[in-house]
Amino acid sequence: ELVLKVRIQTPNLRENDFIEIELDRQELTYKELLRVSCRELGVNPEHVQKIRKLPNTLLRKDKDVARLQDFQELELVLTVSDKNLLFRVPTLSEQSGYNKKASELTY
Repeated sequence: ELVLKVRIQTPNLRENDFIEIELDRQELTYKELLRVSCRELGVNPEHVQKIRKLPNTLLRKDKDVARLQDFQELELVLTVSDKNLLFRVPTLSEQSGYNKKASELTY
């Protein structure tokens, strides 16, 4: 397995931690990198504009992915309109632990 560090590009946040993902060395393709990264980060692949190898190199094709080494840092750059979706505050009913039945009780 190839272990990579991946995060979503968010220049406005102070905390923007990487997560580690594993790719099968037999399947080192751009498509597989995109699929695994998006699954682990909870992002729709259609919202990814590009993948950047830090500090400043775009990954464009399978050969670029094949050259990656363990623990290299990557960022998913999302389309501008979709960045707002990441920081949307969940409504009360979307928050974990919310009990709709309990919210309807009257005293």
